[in-house]
Amino acid sequence: MKKKPVTKESYIILIVFVIVFTVFSMEMGIANFLNTMINTSYYLLLNVAFWIMGVAVLTGAMAGIFSEFGVIALMNIVLSPIIRFIYRLPGVAGIGAVSAYLSDNPAVISLYKEKEFRKQFKGYQIPVLCNLGTSFGMGLVIAIYFMSLNNNYPGNFFLATLIGAVASIVGSIVSVRLLTYFSRKYYFLEKDHNPIKKVEGDELLRETREGSFVNRLLESSLDGGKNGVEIGLQIIPGILIISTFIIMLTNQEPLGGYTGAALEGVGYLPQFGQYLMFIFKPLFGFTSPEAIAFPLISLGSAGAALGVVPEFLDKGYIGVKEIAVFTAIGTTWSGYLSTHVSMMDALDSRPLTTKAIFAHTLGGLASGVVANYLYMFIMFII
Repeated sequence: MKKKPVTKESYIILIVFVIVFTVFSMEMGIANFLNTMINTSYYLLLNVAFWIMGVAVLTGAMAGIFSEFGVIALMNIVLSPIIRFIYRLPGVAGIGAVSAYLSDNPAVISLYKEKEFRKQFKGYQIPVLCNLGTSFGMGLVIAIYFMSLNNNYPGNFFLATLIGAVASIVGSIVSVRLLTYFSRKYYFLEKDHNPIKKVEGDELLRETREGSFVNRLLESSLDGGKNGVEIGLQIIPGILIISTFIIMLTNQEPLGGYTGAALEGVGYLPQFGQYLMFIFKPLFGFTSPEAIAFPLISLGSAGAALGVVPEFLDKGYIGVKEIAVFTAIGTTWSGYLSTHVSMMDALDSRPLTTKAIFAHTLGGLASGVVANYLYMFIMFII
């Protein structure tokens, strides 16, 4: 597309920029605002983005090895009945869900880069991999973190985490099935279209590298790791830009005043959340407006969202039930706003990006609602 050098959107962006800069500067001071923004971004780069890149490299290496030695083909056969019934996808998609749960959202992209994985999918199913992987991203990290809190706070955190994990599966079904519907419409497919691709001829044969077993093992792992580096670089901008401003909008002013340090904020989101408690309380069971911060930070980074939990527990803002809801929403959303655009781009599926974000938003909300009421139901039985 080509437009005139200056249009209405030029003025709109400039006005929005001035408003945001003015609001933060009046609250924090210009110097503190700029320093906090930079320091928070740097903190996220070191503690979140590079961590995800490390995970992506290891996951990419695993994907390369699995592809080289036929594990992907084996898992496609084993998981096919379950995955086809739940998600209407080839069985090999289950590897994407598991790898994302063990690491983070972009793990599914590492698998997509492998031909042996990619050839099992039809064209309209490729965009759906984004929502499938994101539905389980950082799931293991979130689960272990919440269960580790059981030693410091009263309540059954193990049960709450388990309930949240089950609810996240429900959320993933909502997200994946809804995006599949949009993708089918985009590709003009009929409702009764067979979702399982029939692999025939030369496609049945697995391509391998030449050389000894050890050489193939090393080469496949290193090539897969290179894919992980590319993925890590692609998602850094989203994490730093989105998470920085969500954190600054959520966190409160320190007791001693603003210093320009990382993770300081103006606390507007909790104040805004007070007016929406009539929605959050029946849906998610939140009893404090501060609890809204976790889902909102999870939009940009689930890892960053975990940092607010101990403080909320110490101040009594949340309890064990909220841990179940946090587990569900954190696992399902897992920073999808910061990774979805780049992941859809990596999957060559840009036209469906907005549909993917919409479907995943509903999936995360569904998982939170299910976790809330499932927890209350189980507590009632016990």
